[in-house]
Amino acid sequence: MADALVSPAVAGVAAAVSVTLLAVSAHKVKSSATENLVPLMGVMGAFVFAAQMINFTIPGTGSSGHIVGGILLGALLGPWAAFLTLASVLVVQCLIFADGGLMALGCNLLNMGVCSTLIAYPFIYRPIAGGGEKTWRVIVAAIVASVVGLELGALLVTAETELSGVTALPTREFLGLMTSIHFFIGIGEGIATAAVLYFVKLYQPSLLAGYRNMTGTHAGGYKRAAWIFLGIALVLGVAFTWIASAYPDGLEWSISKITGSADLPGAGAAVASTIASVQKSTSFLPDYESTWSGIIGCGVVVALVWVVCALLTKKKHPANG
Repeated sequence: MADALVSPAVAGVAAAVSVTLLAVSAHKVKSSATENLVPLMGVMGAFVFAAQMINFTIPGTGSSGHIVGGILLGALLGPWAAFLTLASVLVVQCLIFADGGLMALGCNLLNMGVCSTLIAYPFIYRPIAGGGEKTWRVIVAAIVASVVGLELGALLVTAETELSGVTALPTREFLGLMTSIHFFIGIGEGIATAAVLYFVKLYQPSLLAGYRNMTGTHAGGYKRAAWIFLGIALVLGVAFTWIASAYPDGLEWSISKITGSADLPGAGAAVASTIASVQKSTSFLPDYESTWSGIIGCGVVVALVWVVCALLTKKKHPANG
């Protein structure tokens, strides 16, 4: 979401809820993180960052979509580590690339992060996939959970926009467009997620969080899997300018269908203007203007996740007596 869709009050409430959930996630990761989980979080964050840059066309609509990555992260990292990782991706996108408004960051954390990692993954994916022994259940779970996560996000975007009251978008029409286009985007993400999880299950099933929980085994092959995901992330980070769809994404498409343009006037409140100026000062690569944006973004996400997790998992040494 852009800042033009939300009021400072709605943005503030969303930010408060998001920060609270991030604090809970940090506590959960701190108490349960293994030495292998932290590097995998960093690498998977880079992978999702790069994958989100590749918009795929929704045939017959003139729209495009990109994966959120929450279900994939949840299946490999568990819900709390997944939310922390996806939040790092969204923060980097916002601050460095001006992708999504800074004032609306709390809303984006809820719409993309919470709906996928803390709702769709534990309540939809996990019950359907079970321990991951049956491939068909993993595939069905990935598709259904991806669709549910995106539909919940579309509902929240519409609700946040309506509650903010800073645009003249008709709620019923906006909701219909958002939910319909994100249904198809969810199917696309679900298929992509299922494909990745299929290969993980085939070659390194111990990476799957459900498998570890049921068998009690420790995940193995982290280094090999991490290098593979990092390699794919770097390739996507270089190739995104050539293979990404030029069509507007689901939110922009929905707005343009109503107003005739994907752009909305910026929020006029003083607090919105101040926050926008802060974002302008931090985003040194707005709109991914450099060919190296993907590589830079992947590196920053890995570094951010590792620094955060290193601080969380740092052990206190007893004072000398």
